[in-house]
Amino acid sequence: MPTSLQSVLESVLAGLVLAMAVAMPALADGLKDDIAPTGKLRVAIAISPAGGAFWSTKTEAGYAGVPVDLGREMAAQLGVPVEYVVHQNSGQITDAASKGSWDVTWLPKDRERETKMMFGPIYEVADATYIVKAGSSVTNFATLDQPGIKVAAVNATTTMRGAAAHLKNAKVTGYQTYDEIFGLLSSGQIDAFALSRDQLNKMAQKIPGTRVLDETFKKTVTAVAVPLGHSQALAFVTKFMTEATTNGTLRKAYDNNGLKESAIRTE
Repeated sequence: MPTSLQSVLESVLAGLVLAMAVAMPALADGLKDDIAPTGKLRVAIAISPAGGAFWSTKTEAGYAGVPVDLGREMAAQLGVPVEYVVHQNSGQITDAASKGSWDVTWLPKDRERETKMMFGPIYEVADATYIVKAGSSVTNFATLDQPGIKVAAVNATTTMRGAAAHLKNAKVTGYQTYDEIFGLLSSGQIDAFALSRDQLNKMAQKIPGTRVLDETFKKTVTAVAVPLGHSQALAFVTKFMTEATTNGTLRKAYDNNGLKESAIRTE
């Protein structure tokens, strides 16, 4: 190869390497601007003693939960601090999606929420049903769906919307917190509570005489989400969750939060 041609090729190659070196930090900065514009990764979480793959809890050291662990790991990959933005339920997280108060979350997905945020991979599929109060004569959906029956759900959630669509005669009322509904069920002021079966089974252990119905009225899917318009963020969280499912990160988050017996379900 002539020396002059070789020199030209070497110069072109050096230019490409330099361009890639410059572009990569720029791309990284662009991602951080999209997913962590404040310099922190603000993770929206909902606090409740219900547990499971969606709810988080308040602890002496801060917060615990599957979304807490995943948010911490995601922030570490981005090289930014994590900040948890606390809400009472998933409906409040949804309402805040357009306000710029959080960057990423993990919550139940439905068509209404897809108009307010963009979802990545699903990591949990749960059966939604009802728990009935102690002493209730309700044994199935047919005997539950009667005039005068009071059914509670966490306000503005996918489960509440599902219960309202499912029950034609019973009255479904939304409450802001799990704790409030727990108290109403314990005192017999409501007839039933709509939630995921796993969480209701735990509740039944705490309130003697209550019973979880065998039937399922809805499959609730939980997924990672970012606010609308953040396409780079969506691509990153999609990649993160895909890898977390295969490399053990998600399994570790489950195990750390009392879900060792729970299978990860992506569809």
